[in-house]
Amino acid sequence: MLDLAQRPDVGDVFDEFFADATTPRPNYVRLAQTLAAVEPDALVSGVRAINAALLRRGVTFTVYAESTGTERIFPFDPIPRIFSHAEWQRIAKGVEQRVRALNAFLCDVYHEARILREGRIPRELVYSSDLFAREMLGVRVLHDVYIHVSGIDLIRDETGTARVLEDNVRTPSGISYVLENRDVLKRTFPQLFDGYHIEPVDDYPLRLLRTLREAAPAGAREPNVIVLTPGIYNSAYYEHAMLARSMGVPLAEGRDLIVVDNLVYLRTTRGLQRVDVVYRRIDDDFLDPLYFRGDSTLGVAGFMNAYRAGNVGLANAIGTGIADDKALYRFVPEMIRFYLREEPLLDNVETLDCSDPASRRHVIDNLERLVVKRTNGSGGFGMLIGPASTATQRAEFARLIDADPRSYIAQPVIQLSSHPTLADGVLAPRRIDLRPFALYGKTVDVPPAALTRVALREGSLVVNSSQGGGSKDTWVLAAQDNRA
Repeated sequence: MLDLAQRPDVGDVFDEFFADATTPRPNYVRLAQTLAAVEPDALVSGVRAINAALLRRGVTFTVYAESTGTERIFPFDPIPRIFSHAEWQRIAKGVEQRVRALNAFLCDVYHEARILREGRIPRELVYSSDLFAREMLGVRVLHDVYIHVSGIDLIRDETGTARVLEDNVRTPSGISYVLENRDVLKRTFPQLFDGYHIEPVDDYPLRLLRTLREAAPAGAREPNVIVLTPGIYNSAYYEHAMLARSMGVPLAEGRDLIVVDNLVYLRTTRGLQRVDVVYRRIDDDFLDPLYFRGDSTLGVAGFMNAYRAGNVGLANAIGTGIADDKALYRFVPEMIRFYLREEPLLDNVETLDCSDPASRRHVIDNLERLVVKRTNGSGGFGMLIGPASTATQRAEFARLIDADPRSYIAQPVIQLSSHPTLADGVLAPRRIDLRPFALYGKTVDVPPAALTRVALREGSLVVNSSQGGGSKDTWVLAAQDNRA
């Protein structure tokens, strides 16, 4: 039987499952009772079967940084993470507020730039960013919505306070794992759900489709939506195909599209079909070889002209990457105050800007105690975790920071919260984070469908799939099951 009678030693880390040494938190009391009756071998064999099934389904990703380009599954952990309805409402409201402010910032920075003129954000940080799209200056996007789909990464610190770790507003991925995790857990371990009333996640594709249709040009009564993918070799191709299938819309590559008279068409066996909305899963640089990378074969020539003319909706808008730039992350609370006239509902993590000489010297002098990130990095790459680093690694990062300070920020090491996780046949504490997804159409919708990532290596703080992380099913209790 699985022993959940006593909390393992997690030090000063916030424990999501246990309130104290022997008492599960209210959300977890029933789950603890169920797990106590499960044979460890049954749990292990079930997880092995789940991971094999995910591999057969093609629920994989590719690690481009490795020379082999190996396809991997995102390992699944069967112990769900649970939020009460009230907890989730607090998170959802904070995420909604943040997305509204980031969207207002994008609308402003590509038009009036009031926040820059008033000195609330240094204009050099914006205009020096590789993610700032000058081609979008003065371009009015449909309905003034730039961020139709976003994923906001949250952690809980040592006190249990939810903090935003970073914003993902270009082409956030991971929702396919949310949908698959719920499906495989129900099929393999249905007993874990006994006694719980949980919000569904399988309506996410319909909510996404509604959001995309709301991004269509005025006059499109039955908007035609497509999902634009780079193709089968993209690391998230399974997700692209799954979402297109679930929404009942075509999955297209750039070669399937053509622009005629500033209108976008899909080539079909019945001729050309007008496209009203493109949910793109390719980066700005590859969308239109006439405006961006001339060697791109992933997009379609003339797309930017159709977009500028307001004849096609694009989710997400070109140029949203500037809101992802980690050098601007520390200014999001100021964006909330400036545009919304509200106080932030979710806190940031303290952040040091290496382009500031005093901050840069402090960072270089204290690398062993800090986490250093590239401002345009992702996937856990280009990052230094000071306490786990070697002297050689710190010396290399000091050199990199001095050579290009604009490209780095630093943060104190936050001890991510802990959650029981199956490791080598026993339940052991592992660190987790959370990615809620937000959909911005006529309003901002934060579905109760969030990705919990878990650092499967003992002591690790890196939860990214490309760095050996896994995922858990995330439960949001229905209002009538609000246990906390």
